[in-house]
Amino acid sequence: MNIKNLEKLSDQFIWSDKAGLVTKSLGDSAGSQKLYINIDYVPPFAYSTKYHSHSQQEEFFLILSGKGILRLNGQEQEVGKDDFIAKPAGKNIAHTFYNSGNEVLVILDVGTREIEDTCYYPDEDVYMHKSNGVRRIFSGKQTDESWSSDPNSGKDNSVE
Repeated sequence: MNIKNLEKLSDQFIWSDKAGLVTKSLGDSAGSQKLYINIDYVPPFAYSTKYHSHSQQEEFFLILSGKGILRLNGQEQEVGKDDFIAKPAGKNIAHTFYNSGNEVLVILDVGTREIEDTCYYPDEDVYMHKSNGVRRIFSGKQTDESWSSDPNSGKDNSVE
């Protein structure tokens, strides 16, 4: 195990988007296997993620600097430096952070790594199911309510 330095993080552990959101994957860089540990840098007037919940992944967030709005289950709350929140899995607790300030909102984002997890994006009625490294994305409108796991449904089981 080697000590890593945030300012010397290899580019392979840094992700960014067009809005200027940057995520540094500290856990991956250090070899973490059961937890992910990220620092998210959310620029002014941008979101940290799409509004979503997890079925299996538990998360913890600590605001390191800046201020913003936490949208949590449809409620909005102001957050700032030193505020933190834990988000248990499987409770349908949707969340996102929005940077409402003029400086970068910096968030320590820690969570469990789960082989199986379903993220639900309620604003779009979209599901992302992760299973053993494969992601499947589908709309809630695409669900098949007529399907059954009963192995004998729809069959004539009469014995002659």
